[in-house]
Amino acid sequence: MAASTSSNFSASLHRNTKKTNYHSLLGNIPLHTKLGFSSSVKFNKSVISVKSYGTSKYDEVVVDEELDKIRRLQNGSDVRGIALEGEKGRTVDLTPPAVEAISESFGEWVINGLQKQKGYPVENVSVSLGRDPRITGSKLSVAVFAGLARAGCIIFDMGLATTPACFMSTLLPPFVYDASIMMTASHLPYTRNGLKFFTKRGGLTSLEVEEICDIAARKYANRMAKVSTLLKVLPTKVDFMSAYSKHLREIIKERISHPLHYETPLEGFQIIVNAGNGSGGFFTWDVLDKLGADTFGSLHLKPDGMFPNHIPNPEDKVAMAMTRAAVLENSADLGIVFDTDVDRSGVVDNKGNPINGDKLIALMSAIVLKENPGSTIVTDARTSMSLTKFITDRGGHHCLYRVGYRNVIDKGVQLNKDGIETHLMMETSGHGALKENHFLDDGAYMVVKIIIEMVRMKLGGSDEGIGSLIKDLEEPYESVELRINIISEPRYAKAKGSEAIETFRNYIEEGKLKGWELDSCGDCWVSEGCLVDTNDTPTHIDAQMYRAKVSNNEHGQHGWVHVRQSIHNPNIAVNLQSSVLGGCLSMARDFRDDFLKASGVDTFLDIAQIDKFVENGPLA
Repeated sequence: MAASTSSNFSASLHRNTKKTNYHSLLGNIPLHTKLGFSSSVKFNKSVISVKSYGTSKYDEVVVDEELDKIRRLQNGSDVRGIALEGEKGRTVDLTPPAVEAISESFGEWVINGLQKQKGYPVENVSVSLGRDPRITGSKLSVAVFAGLARAGCIIFDMGLATTPACFMSTLLPPFVYDASIMMTASHLPYTRNGLKFFTKRGGLTSLEVEEICDIAARKYANRMAKVSTLLKVLPTKVDFMSAYSKHLREIIKERISHPLHYETPLEGFQIIVNAGNGSGGFFTWDVLDKLGADTFGSLHLKPDGMFPNHIPNPEDKVAMAMTRAAVLENSADLGIVFDTDVDRSGVVDNKGNPINGDKLIALMSAIVLKENPGSTIVTDARTSMSLTKFITDRGGHHCLYRVGYRNVIDKGVQLNKDGIETHLMMETSGHGALKENHFLDDGAYMVVKIIIEMVRMKLGGSDEGIGSLIKDLEEPYESVELRINIISEPRYAKAKGSEAIETFRNYIEEGKLKGWELDSCGDCWVSEGCLVDTNDTPTHIDAQMYRAKVSNNEHGQHGWVHVRQSIHNPNIAVNLQSSVLGGCLSMARDFRDDFLKASGVDTFLDIAQIDKFVENGPLA
């Protein structure tokens, strides 16, 4: 990408050369008032009348349905929707007018927050935008630019970028923007798109995104289909990815400190990258190649928003199988799989063993605990009992917490504030954040840590490869994930899902499921199925979920069941894991017969997948 050298851009960079102290922004400010970014705006009226910022006036409109259209786009701490026709039974809802309203509301939210923080009006508030290669990116980018311009922001266009790079654009000099937006829908199909939001303190919380969507819903409802198609001031194009790549290269060089070739510490290593036609190709030519690595055999580096080869997802079996084949064919030292926007990654070791999910958490835990003995590791509550043993055997502490990468990361931030050293927060999906890297879930940074350890092992005389660090991690005997669809109108689905999951909790507490008990790890203030904080500042619950440990007379505690409400779709995910043969089938049968049917929640839930598994077992 070519960087802009305009005088306006140079002046802006000069204005922003003062380096931001990331940690000073966290301070002791309560979560809901950090940077002053909160106004607790709610819109409950059925009819409202609002004037736009222009001279036109809009008549009163009935807004209930229009408000819902925007609010349903919220996806936890992100915004996601259908941006292109092509999904059966689904209509486009992430439209340019919706994106403009949300972007304008975010811009206003940033400006208002900075004004509250500083205590005086602010000018020249800068916001950057990056995007993955989805084919709807160009069209929706115009809507983002229009919305930010309406809010009064100065806009910088990063072009093809990664989610972690967008956040880092608020910290790395000379850019240090006030905020950033990444346009991506991660590993979802090409028909989807979305927005992720950042300030200098990190990604926004679910409550903050909900507030922005509430404001945007009101704007959208009163503009209807109107959208700004002409930009009075064009955004300034910037090449931030080169700066971000250099930042990663410097970390690798400094921490390896190779005794023979400091500038090219990866000489003699062959590393395969599978970018899945997403945004991750830069890591090959702008990081690995420049550090001396041989990247011959790398896959799908060219950005293609149709994702023609496989889903760009380190959890995808095809992505992992193709990477494994390339590693073995080329006798490579390491294979890397990135998701579309590179906030997640997975690896394949030199023997072709895929490392993702619990294995990736174990690998990162082994590295982190070597550097930070006694650290707490936070994961979501779908991880195995064997992973807990792996972590505790190395002197670490394992905190099981709510599913959702933002939940896991925020828990780590809170634990550190409370004086509990927590250096790694990681979800089984591959989202992982490190305290040393601003609590940012960055798939490229995770890989950087793995590469550094791989080279150090080689310099220390070991040829075993990175996989040897987790050779004693036991795998669960059985692991199953099933889905239950909620039979309801979309607007009532969340309430129905919560009702079912709370009924599940009550059944366990009342002893109606024999041998089932709500789980808790005991290492922090989390109880009631690894969901509820019992400290003085409990975190907002964005989706109901509980984990139950299961025991019987024959095997003792032999498994767990995790039930959670999806924030993406109107369904409930049921994860089962067992250390004994037939344990998942037995737990699924009890779950269906003694809970779903006995409680009556099956009247508004489609339990066909549970039935199929119970009747046919693993073959289902």
